[in-house]
Amino acid sequence: MAIKFQYNKTSLQQIEKNLKMRQRTLPIIKSKETALRLEVKKCKEEADELERKLQSQIAGYERMYALWGEFDTTLVSLKDVQLSVKKFAGVRIPVLDNIELEVRPFGLFSAPKWYFDGINLLQGLAKTAVEREFVFAKLRLLEHARKKTTQKVNLFEKVQIPGFQEAVRKIKRFMEDEENLSKSSQKILKSLQEKRRTEDEEKKEVAV
Repeated sequence: MAIKFQYNKTSLQQIEKNLKMRQRTLPIIKSKETALRLEVKKCKEEADELERKLQSQIAGYERMYALWGEFDTTLVSLKDVQLSVKKFAGVRIPVLDNIELEVRPFGLFSAPKWYFDGINLLQGLAKTAVEREFVFAKLRLLEHARKKTTQKVNLFEKVQIPGFQEAVRKIKRFMEDEENLSKSSQKILKSLQEKRRTEDEEKKEVAV
């Protein structure tokens, strides 16, 4: 990205201001990126753990496969999922507060004894499935925030800061060259004036 500037003091001051702002902000953004990277890693580990838990519960469900034909799967349903929001490293992250399941009434005495195990198993499956989906959604959000932060770090560190530094060097060099040229011109002019004055004085002396 080319930095637009002019070879004057006003442009130099503006560029120096932009440069300082980015130099001050860069450590903060880097710190945010590190925090988000660690949170993404933690979230991935949580997602993997929930995946293993879900597969284990599915295996338990499959072991009772022969009995599920007698079971009324509509007994267990998801009633409500309660969420809240917290800020982490400046990013709004959803928090899973509670999963509310509903068990429809059934004949306690007429139903087989294993119904209670079946209900517990379905409740566990439902909760883990919701937790897993939630964690994956949270992971996608964190990954997106982390990628955007990394892009900003790279933009500041590899493009804008070096670009502004180079612009400052070019303007200062130009202004120094302009100043040196002005001083040289003044010296030449002064030298010519002195030479002319000396010549005029010599002419006067010859005339006398």
